[in-house]
Amino acid sequence: RNIPFKTSPEAVRLYHLYNHWMMRIATYFFIFLNLSLALFEEPAVYPLPFLATSVLEVLCLLVFLGRLTHFAKVTLHNVFWKDTKNICIMVAILLSLTDLAIYGVLRMYDVRSIRWSRIVRPIFLINFAESRQIRRAFRSIRNTLPEITYVFLLFMFSLLMFSLMALKLFGERNLQTAEGLPYFRNYLEIVFDLYVLVTTANSPDVMMPAFDFSSWYTLFFIAFVIINTYIFMSLFLAVVYNNYKKHLKNEIRKLAYMKRRKMIEAFNLLKEEEGEQFVVREARWKQLVKLVAPDTSSSHRELLLCISDDEQKGFVDKKSFVQLADLLNIQVVTLRVRRHPLARWVPALYGSAPSQLLRRVVRHRAFVWTYDAIILINAIFIALDEESPYISYAEWVFLSLYIIEILLKVYTYEPREFFGKTQFWNCTVLTLKYNSQQILDIVFILRVLRLIRIVDSIQRFQVIMNTLINIVPTMLTFGGLTLVVYCVFAIIGMELFHGKIQYFPANSNAPHALECGNPALKDSLFARGKYCKNNFNNFASSFIVLMELTVVNQWHDILSGNAVSILLIVSFSIFVSFILEAFFVEYSLEKSEVETAIEPPQMDELQYEQLLDNMESAEHELEGEGGTKPQSKGLVFKIASKRYRTVDALLQRMFEAEIPLEDEGLSFEEILNLSPTSAVPRSPSSESTA
Repeated sequence: RNIPFKTSPEAVRLYHLYNHWMMRIATYFFIFLNLSLALFEEPAVYPLPFLATSVLEVLCLLVFLGRLTHFAKVTLHNVFWKDTKNICIMVAILLSLTDLAIYGVLRMYDVRSIRWSRIVRPIFLINFAESRQIRRAFRSIRNTLPEITYVFLLFMFSLLMFSLMALKLFGERNLQTAEGLPYFRNYLEIVFDLYVLVTTANSPDVMMPAFDFSSWYTLFFIAFVIINTYIFMSLFLAVVYNNYKKHLKNEIRKLAYMKRRKMIEAFNLLKEEEGEQFVVREARWKQLVKLVAPDTSSSHRELLLCISDDEQKGFVDKKSFVQLADLLNIQVVTLRVRRHPLARWVPALYGSAPSQLLRRVVRHRAFVWTYDAIILINAIFIALDEESPYISYAEWVFLSLYIIEILLKVYTYEPREFFGKTQFWNCTVLTLKYNSQQILDIVFILRVLRLIRIVDSIQRFQVIMNTLINIVPTMLTFGGLTLVVYCVFAIIGMELFHGKIQYFPANSNAPHALECGNPALKDSLFARGKYCKNNFNNFASSFIVLMELTVVNQWHDILSGNAVSILLIVSFSIFVSFILEAFFVEYSLEKSEVETAIEPPQMDELQYEQLLDNMESAEHELEGEGGTKPQSKGLVFKIASKRYRTVDALLQRMFEAEIPLEDEGLSFEEILNLSPTSAVPRSPSSESTA
């Protein structure tokens, strides 16, 4: 965290309480409750009395104020009052309470007014400390907009030039659209129609009158689409990606420097002199890890100590101490080695040569491949005509093969480990109801899904799978960003267009039912397309309209609200940019240096030789590469996944190698003032990067 916190015992206790997972969940609950009040306020989807919604809103605002006060108790006063997001939250609370009071008083006198403060509600989602990822996305948009402006101006110049050419080519030929309207005779209408064509929403309808008149006129539209849709839109994405990448790397570089700097400061606080170097003693190191990660087991702490103090000197040097944050980020699972019950009950039989041969066969990769092929063939049979008796008989053959597989694996592997919580695929056969063909089919389909693991085990496919998994938190971040944009435009749309459009059932005899309740829409594309439900009459309908505009198909028919398109395009382009960057980094980076540093020291009880083996799923752990690995009593540690928990951690790998361990590094002020164009110094302590 880049905020200087108070370090008194009381402040530390309050800080832990502030960051408790229950407090965070409660904060998000009240944020989304505050946003969802728009569903129950006028114009409401589910109307509630004004008193009920106002009480809920006041409750939310009090929670936000309490959360902000709690944060002020652990933050230095001069830092708290200089933080813009804290000021924004306080102003938003004040505006909301003021507007609520004014609206309530006017309502008592039957005076209709506008709840203008509802537009500030997304501020709470953006500015609380937990929403730093959403703030980063907004900063990326803000930093990218100036560069986009130049591309947009060139695009508009191209659009206006093509519109002039279209007016000259088609304006004097008295062409008509399919609805009998004049075709390309008004310059502003031409600009709008060609702008719609850039999004391909009216293709090929917009060119059909010209195409019917002469096939040569299609060359005009082909040239327009190539230049404006493909070249300019690709250039637009390229500019967004380039600027987003530049600012993202700058922020990640700051995080990497900040992490290294804070780890070094912690080392300086804990260090003791040992000969010619400073170190952290083993006892103090254990105390620190226990405080920082209280849920870590004692055996896990011993594992971390053995990695940090690989020579068993009784202390941790500076280089190893700095890596502690990365070590704690690696998910390690502790497994207890168990002997097979048959090895205890009938050791002579279980240890015989035929038994060992059978177990080696089951553990061999060829056994896994054979059953994967059986599953694939079974999937083909499922897709065939199930009324055929041969198909029905074949399914029972496959079921028999699956039962044989289960029996062989139960014989080979320890049963509790085999049917553990992570062994979902091994339990599917046990759920069969032989009198239900549908359940059989469902189970077979579940078995087919096991092929996903085969895909994930292939290196080239693994990069794509890792990227997909890594971007899930980011998808939630950009989901929050989209929610903010939607909320703002939905509230504006409700205030501007509420009641302008009405929906009537198909058999309604109400006046102006065919015009969506508005005579101005008579014979419009909107009314003829029966888009009357696409209105801003309530919060839910507004969201649907905005979603349709985001998809852009037929957006030109839904004329209300098209101003949102530019901001949504920028947000989507940044989302695509993030996916590209995550993919490129994932593709270029192998196993992290910290994971590489986890070499297997020799110990009696801890089998470190298995720490980096079998990084795939638990079932693939059981199904070894071939042969029988010796197992002994004790604990086995394994890395749960070689995937990074967050893309931030992944991207930090790009910059950690640039920070020399032998230096104290940049100061906090220098780190925070790093700009995207600052060169990375070879010796950060001696060069300024501001």
